[in-house]
Amino acid sequence: MMLVPKKRSFFDEVFNDDVVFSRRENKMMRTDIKEKDGNYIFTIDVPGVEKENIDIDLENGYLIVSSSMKKNVDEEEENGTYIYQERYSGECSRSFYVGEGIKEDDVKASFKNGILTISVPSNKEEKEEPKRKIQID
Repeated sequence: MMLVPKKRSFFDEVFNDDVVFSRRENKMMRTDIKEKDGNYIFTIDVPGVEKENIDIDLENGYLIVSSSMKKNVDEEEENGTYIYQERYSGECSRSFYVGEGIKEDDVKASFKNGILTISVPSNKEEKEEPKRKIQID
């Protein structure tokens, strides 16, 4: 049995150029972070993701943002065969260190038109235990 390589098309040449279209970029949630009024404001692009498929967690001082997208295989079969597919299907996650003193109630989030906005206090300080002397026996 002889395997015949798939015929290359114009789309293969253009879309396989990693300088123009990096495959890693498709999977990343692009993020801008600014400080405003005592808060860090995270603006994260998550186009094509439903709000129900986004999770925000706090763990050991890290803000963890996860999202998932699944393509519908049945839809592909009904509407033809893709020559090239660039839209991402799967899961991705980003984490940002925000400090140990941040609690879930301190974090506010909103989602509109594929943009997730998260506000985290930038000046939240951990309460330090007062120093205590240790007795020497």
